[in-house]
Amino acid sequence: MSKVCEVTGKKVMFGNNVSFSINKTKRRFDANISKKRFYIPEEDRWVTLNVSARGLKIINKKGISAVLKEINSKK
Repeated sequence: MSKVCEVTGKKVMFGNNVSFSINKTKRRFDANISKKRFYIPEEDRWVTLNVSARGLKIINKKGISAVLKEINSKK
């Protein structure tokens, strides 16, 4: 599964672990992404998207049809 949100474009970031003695080691911060199925009643079909928590909030606010139109217009 890709670690990129298909709605917001949010993806993996890199940074440092910082210990108590202030030693720094590289680490990665994964986005909170999950695979989710959405039903589109206008087209009578299901769509599977990799979405972040913020992407889910956007879909709840605007609706899946509007979000899919935005995604397709960006591509």
